[in-house]
Amino acid sequence: MSIELLKKLGAFALFCLMQVLVLNRIHLFGVATPLLCVYFVMRFRRNYPKWGLLLWAFFMGLTIDSFSNTPGVTAASLTFVAALQPYLFTPFVARDSADDVEPAMYQIGFTKYLSYALIMVFIFCLLFFTLEMFSFFNWLYWLECVVGSTVLVTLLIVVMESVRRA
Repeated sequence: MSIELLKKLGAFALFCLMQVLVLNRIHLFGVATPLLCVYFVMRFRRNYPKWGLLLWAFFMGLTIDSFSNTPGVTAASLTFVAALQPYLFTPFVARDSADDVEPAMYQIGFTKYLSYALIMVFIFCLLFFTLEMFSFFNWLYWLECVVGSTVLVTLLIVVMESVRRA
């Protein structure tokens, strides 16, 4: 086993436990839920195999769904974001950079990383809450959940990223 695989397994277990045991019980103002599991998918390096990224994301979503009573919502949302991750990260990296550059604030800069995180989190939250509510009957509440959770998760990701390499 490589060190990278062990690190991924440790991060997988940590994010799953943190999401299921702590973060799923937090609902700020009744609308903002910290869905930090998307940060796991965001951290994959640039040339990571796409099939591996999809498998990691699907199994993380399936694990979280198993314990959160959200049948398939997190798995579908994380898998969709994982499918988009290589294409969304490429515009934020210089062409002459290394092939295995990791999406990190210290690697690509604060504004580029913030833009990357905001796009990834918004797509994830948009799909997550659309699948969870499965109705646009109360579209204002849906919009509040998407925007509130996007802001909260992006803020948490920036804080974690700045603490990670401080």
